Amino acid sequence: MRPMRPVQDLSGLPSYGFGTKSPVWWGTLAFVAIEDGGFIVAIASYLYIAFVNRVWPLRAPPPDLGPCTAVLVLLLISLWPNWWLDRAAREENLRKVRIGMVVMTLLATAPLIVRIWEFPALNVLWDTNAYGSINWLLLGLHTIHLLTDWGDTLVLAVLMFTRHGHGKRFSDVSDNCFYWYFVIASWVVLYLFIYFVPRL
Repeated sequence: MRPMRPVQDLSGLPSYGFGTKSPVWWGTLAFVAIEDGGFIVAIASYLYIAFVNRVWPLRAPPPDLGPCTAVLVLLLISLWPNWWLDRAAREENLRKVRIGMVVMTLLATAPLIVRIWEFPALNVLWDTNAYGSINWLLLGLHTIHLLTDWGDTLVLAVLMFTRHGHGKRFSDVSDNCFYWYFVIASWVVLYLFIYFVPRL
C-alpha cells in the first residue's frame, strides 16, 4: 500500500463560521424552537382560560398600557443597533463590535428596568385567579428570555475587551444578535395577547 500524502493544506482555513455555517447558530435555532413551544403552550392555556370564562378579564381591569408599550418601543429601537452589530461581527471589526456590544448591553438593560413597573401594571396578582396566573406566567417567561440574553450580551461584551476578543467570539456575537431578534418577535406576540385580548 502506498502511503497517503496530503493533496491540499487546509490548516489556514478558519475554525468557525457565521449563520448557517456555525454549529452554535443551529443550536440557537433549536433553542428558539424549544422556547417557541413553551410560548405556544402558554398562549394556548391563555386562550383556553379566556374561552371557558364568559367574562374576560376575571375580576380585574385590563392591564395598563404605559410600561408594556415602553418595553415594546425600547425593543423596536434596538433592532437597528442589533443589525449593525451583527454586520460588524461578520466583518470581524473589533472596534465596531466593542461599541455595538456596549450599546446592546445598555439596550438590553433598559427593558428589564421598565419591567419592574410592568408587573404591577397588570392590575392583578399572580395568585388572584387564573387570569392573573396566566398573565404573570407569560410576562415571567419573556422576562427570563430578556435576562438570559442580557447575561449573554454582558459576558460577550466583557470578552470583546479582553485578549479573547477575536476569532470565534465574532461568531458568538452574531449568534447572540440572532437570538435578540427572537426576544423582540416573541414580545410583539405576547404584547398583543396580554394587553389587547382583555380589551376586545
